[in-house]
Amino acid sequence: MSEENTDKVINKDTGETVSEEKVTEEAADTEVTAEEKAAEESAEEAGEASEEEENAEESTGEEAGPGNGEDGKKKSWSERKAEKKAQKVDKEKEALKAQIADFEDRAKRQLAEFENFRNRSEKEKAQSFDRGAASVLEKLLPVVDNFERGFAAVEEEDRDDAFVVGMDKIYKQLMDELEKMGVEPIEAVGKEFDPNFHNAVMQTESDEYESGTVAQELLKGYTYHGTVLRHSMVSVVQ
Repeated sequence: MSEENTDKVINKDTGETVSEEKVTEEAADTEVTAEEKAAEESAEEAGEASEEEENAEESTGEEAGPGNGEDGKKKSWSERKAEKKAQKVDKEKEALKAQIADFEDRAKRQLAEFENFRNRSEKEKAQSFDRGAASVLEKLLPVVDNFERGFAAVEEEDRDDAFVVGMDKIYKQLMDELEKMGVEPIEAVGKEFDPNFHNAVMQTESDEYESGTVAQELLKGYTYHGTVLRHSMVSVVQ
């Protein structure tokens, strides 16, 4: 029987005598186990660090709130600053628009007031001119009356006299100018009595006209642009 030449060693932990090959295998197993354990510890530390970073990001995101974009991603500082600046510019624009609208409204009101003032001024000026013109024209009416009385007194055979013809031309020229200025005679004879234009100074009987009709014109009346300069003095049928 042959003897196997196997090196023996004593295990320091247990005091048992084991072969050197077994000790080597156990040492290798121990080294592998230590490496695996170190790797697992490293992985666990890395996982904990990752969780801490995620928690920190979540906390920062919750505090930022509006700083997150539409896609849920956190906005950078420059983006948030640009957004705040844009919001400020928008507010300033709105304030300027409101101010411009207020200025436009004030300008329109002032223009409307000025237009009304100008219209009133022009109307008052026209009325003042008409009153002044009416006052002058009213003073000319007696001159017209005297012309007509003079022509009524001229005999038929004297109507071709040069003096009478000359006076008649002056009278017609005067009446043409008065007509151009808006002066018109009031119709009276044969018209129904109208107190707005006629002034009844007497009553008469007539077979030609009905009651309430003007039968005779004693003094001719005139209007200026539709306004009575002088009422007609008339006789009205009873």
